[in-house]
Amino acid sequence: MKSHLSNQLCLSTFLLSWYAAGGEGASVVQTQSTPTDQHNATNGPRCPGCRERDNIIAQLRTRLKQAQSQLQTLEERAGRHCGNSSIPPSANPLDAPKSLPRKKPSGRKRGGQPDHPPANREMVPAEQLAEPPIACIPQTCEHCDAALSGVDPLPLRHQVTELPPIKPEVREYQQHLVNCPHCGKSTRGQLPDGVPQGAFGPRLQAFIGLCTGCYHLSKRQTEELLTTALNVPISLGSICRVEQQISAALAEPVAEAHEHLRQSDVAHADETSWKEQPHKAWLWVGVTALVAVFLVRSKRDRASAHALLGADYDGALISDRYGAYHGVKRRQACWAHLGRDWQAFVDRGGTSKRIGQGLLDLTDQMFRDWHRWREGAMFRELFSNRMQSLRAQVAALLRQGCHCAHAKTSGTCREILAVEPTLWTFVDTAGVEPTNNAAERVLRQAVLWRKKCFGSRGPAGSRYVERILTVVASCRLQGRNVLEYLTAACRAALKHGPIPSLIPDNMDTVSA
Repeated sequence: MKSHLSNQLCLSTFLLSWYAAGGEGASVVQTQSTPTDQHNATNGPRCPGCRERDNIIAQLRTRLKQAQSQLQTLEERAGRHCGNSSIPPSANPLDAPKSLPRKKPSGRKRGGQPDHPPANREMVPAEQLAEPPIACIPQTCEHCDAALSGVDPLPLRHQVTELPPIKPEVREYQQHLVNCPHCGKSTRGQLPDGVPQGAFGPRLQAFIGLCTGCYHLSKRQTEELLTTALNVPISLGSICRVEQQISAALAEPVAEAHEHLRQSDVAHADETSWKEQPHKAWLWVGVTALVAVFLVRSKRDRASAHALLGADYDGALISDRYGAYHGVKRRQACWAHLGRDWQAFVDRGGTSKRIGQGLLDLTDQMFRDWHRWREGAMFRELFSNRMQSLRAQVAALLRQGCHCAHAKTSGTCREILAVEPTLWTFVDTAGVEPTNNAAERVLRQAVLWRKKCFGSRGPAGSRYVERILTVVASCRLQGRNVLEYLTAACRAALKHGPIPSLIPDNMDTVSA
C-alpha cells in the first residue's frame, strides 16, 4: 500500500510538471513568462485545450495532496511502537527502537549490595522434621587417620527439603438401599454434609481453579499435571465441570467485591480485548486498594463502564482518556499514556518535535517532584506550588500545539486541552496517583491468560473468567493465600454455608 502511494505520488508530480510545462513536446526546462504573457494567460480568451489542461492540472494537484496525506499517515502508522502509542510491547514491529531506561545507571554490580541483609532459608524446627536428625559423626581424623570419639555440642545443621511421592487420599462412601417393611419403598442412604456429589473434594477443586485461573495452565496441561505429579486421573470434561462449580461458589463474594468497587473513594479502570468465541468481547477491570473486579462485556462502550463502576460513581477514577469514562465527575488522566503521546509528537519532527520534547521534559520533572513528595522529601505546600507552575507550562505548550502544522499533533493537543483539569486531580485529591499502572499491572495477568487460552467459549466460561480473576487478583492485593481462600470457598459451598468474603474484616491493616 505504501509503495503504491509512493508510485502514485511520483506519477502525479511528473504529470503535473508535464502539463504545466505545456504538454506533449514542451521543453522540460521552463522559462520565465513575461508580464504580457501572464496577462494574456489570465485575462485573455482561453481555448478549449487550455481549459482542459487547467482542469487536468487541478485534478492532479488534488490527487497529489491526497497521496501526500495518505503517505504521511501510512508512514506514521508504520512508525508506531509501544513508546509512542498504546500498542503493547508484544505488537512492536521488528524495526522498532529499543526502549532505553530513563533512569541513569547507578554503576553498581548486579546482585546483593554491601550491608544488604541476606535472604537465607529459615531452619525448620526439630519437631516439624520428617524424622529425627541424622548425626554425621566422623570416625577418624582426616589428617592422620587417628580414631576419634565424642560429639559436637553445637553441630553444623544442614537441612534438605524433598517432595515425597504424592498419594491422594481417597475415601469411599457406601450408600445402602434399604427396603421399608411397611410400605415396600426403597430408601437410599444420603452422603454426609460437606461431601460433594462429584468425585473431587474441595481442596482438589481449589487446586484445579488455581492451575487454570491463577497459573493460566490450559485444561490439557492441568490434566497432565494432576495425572503425572499428583496421581489423580481426571478428564478434560471433569475439569470444565469443576470450573463451573468453583464459579458458582465464588458468585457471592465477587458480587460483594463489585459493590465495594462501586462505593470506593478512589478506583483505577482499564479494559482489553477478549474472545467469547466466536465473537470479540472486552475484559474490563476496576481496581481499588483491596480488590480487583473483572467483567466480560460484548462491547467497549459507556454502558460497559457503567456496568463496572455504576452509572453514578462518585469517587475519583484513574484511567486513560477513553470516552466511556467521561461521565465520571472526578477523573485523573494517566500520565503514562500522555508520555506516549508526547513521544509521538517528537517522532513527527519539526514544530511537533519541539513541543513534544518540552512536554516530555515537564513530565519528567512532574514525576521527580511527585516521587519526592510521596517519599516525604518535599512539603505539601511546595509540591502544590511546583505543580501549579508545571500546569501553566504544560497548558502553554498544548496551546502552541493546537496551531502546529501537523494535523494529528494539533488534534491531540485540542483533545487534551478539553480535559486539561483531569491531568491534575492527583495534586489535591488524597489517594490518587498520576498513572493508571495499578490497573495495568492487574490486567497484564489476564492478557497473558488470553494469549494462551484464546478467550472463553460462552457466557458460562466468561463468568468463570470474571470470578476467578477477581479472586486471584484481590487475594494478591491483600497478601492472602489464593489456594486457601479457594479451598474455604469450595468447602463452604458444599456445606451450603456462608462463603468467605473477599473484603477483609480489618481493612485498615491491609496495604494497597
